[in-house]
Amino acid sequence: MGNLRTALLAWLFARSTGRDFLLRVEDLDTGRTADGAEARQLADLAALGLHWDGDVVRQSSRTDLYEAALGRLDVYECYCTRREILAAPSAPHAPDGAYPGTCRNLTEGEREARRRNRPAAVRLRSTVSSFTVTDLLHGEYTGTVDDVVLRRGDGTYAYNLAVVVDDAAQGVDQVVRGDDLLSSAPRQAYLTSLLGGTPPTYAHVPMVLGPSGIRLAKRDGAVTLAERGGPAVVLPEIAASLGLRGRTPHEMLDGFDPARLPRNPWTLPL
Repeated sequence: MGNLRTALLAWLFARSTGRDFLLRVEDLDTGRTADGAEARQLADLAALGLHWDGDVVRQSSRTDLYEAALGRLDVYECYCTRREILAAPSAPHAPDGAYPGTCRNLTEGEREARRRNRPAAVRLRSTVSSFTVTDLLHGEYTGTVDDVVLRRGDGTYAYNLAVVVDDAAQGVDQVVRGDDLLSSAPRQAYLTSLLGGTPPTYAHVPMVLGPSGIRLAKRDGAVTLAERGGPAVVLPEIAASLGLRGRTPHEMLDGFDPARLPRNPWTLPL
């Protein structure tokens, strides 16, 4: 339900401004994707009337683009585990939660010694500590920028790099997604600027929560389109949560105004 609600909003933002509605499958981390999940999600979008423009883009087929972008950035190898990063003292003047730069200034000899024990991730050598983006719901938002991971130790390209490269390649100038990703936007916008692009405008929309007050999950029960009774039940339910009227996405376009959207999360009644 959370994904479908955000998808409806993305469709409404696009169609109300004459933009294309693009669909991208972010499937780089295949170990976290259930078999058949993509097909089910595409079928659900189509069932709701959320039809997209052009072909579906899959990140798993675009790794050559990510590699090329990586070669244009100032980067360094990092051998830290998550546990080591959490245990490390913060670097002077580093924002809370930022990577402390443990591997930033290692000598070549020190890197060689660490390579024997652990494959290296690749991090951006950032020259700023924060960056400001424009969000249609949150206004000007300034967030932390640190030496973000661009490629993991297992060779998987990181989300932050992949979405920046894909947005530029697809001509994306507006990104609509859940507000749990708002803090990622400054890093991605900064990366966009480093690669010579113009950061998109963002619209980070409220999340859908379960009865426990945390992000909606399968463990909460009937949270999929089929489980809740299909489009005839789900579309009115989502529309009501957003203050929209209409039985179909096209009908909801009439009177759609981002300024009137709720700013607080929606707790899904179960």
